[in-house]
Amino acid sequence: MTSWIGAVILPISGLLLSLPARAEVKARSCGEVRQAYGAKGFSLADIPYQEIAGEHLRICPQEYTCCTTEMEDKLSQQSKLEFENLVEETSHFVRTTFVSRHKKFDEFFRELLENAEKSLNDMFVRTYGMLYMQNSEVFQDLFTELKRYYTGGNVNLEEMLNDFWARLLERMFQLINPQYHFSEDYLECVSKYTDQLKPFGDVPRKLKIQVTRAFIAARTFVQGLTVGREVANRVSKNKHGPWTGAHEQAVMVLQQ
Repeated sequence: MTSWIGAVILPISGLLLSLPARAEVKARSCGEVRQAYGAKGFSLADIPYQEIAGEHLRICPQEYTCCTTEMEDKLSQQSKLEFENLVEETSHFVRTTFVSRHKKFDEFFRELLENAEKSLNDMFVRTYGMLYMQNSEVFQDLFTELKRYYTGGNVNLEEMLNDFWARLLERMFQLINPQYHFSEDYLECVSKYTDQLKPFGDVPRKLKIQVTRAFIAARTFVQGLTVGREVANRVSKNKHGPWTGAHEQAVMVLQQ
């Protein structure tokens, strides 16, 4: 019996005697952490050899840890720097993309306008000769206003097109009836009844629809590219609050 009790008591006694040693395991070595910390180029003087209590820490776990206040500060600064570099790298690519897309589309659309104006001018010169050339400013003014609208000018497309057809009607009315002299009031009265008289048929209505759709889409698109570039610039310059005002600016463009 005694030998059986001894066989049970002795292992338990050995286990109890070993508890203090196991409690000390909490203060584990910081060897691996020191190795990783040093690999980042930091001074090993900031890190303890064994775990310490972390109740004073702000970021690291507030338990037994290999982290110190100095380590928190340096790792936080490095993290901020790495984040800013990543944002800068990404935003640079985005900025470059927006700039290149804006440049290509702007060149393409301006070229379309220039070609359209030149083609119309050449055709009318061949068809009407001096008669057109003496009144070509009516068409030149039309393209000037279209370009001004596209570049963000305060132009009402519908009113501008209505004015163009009214001016054209007045000029043609005078050219068709050269034997008469018409007062400004008379010509203004004639232009007021353009919709009823329809001297140009259904062309003004169709042209208004096509021009309005094309130019609204083109201006919105090119301004959207501009806003995208500005948002990317703000992200790059202000990492802590990159979207301040960017949303409002985008909404303003879309509402135009």
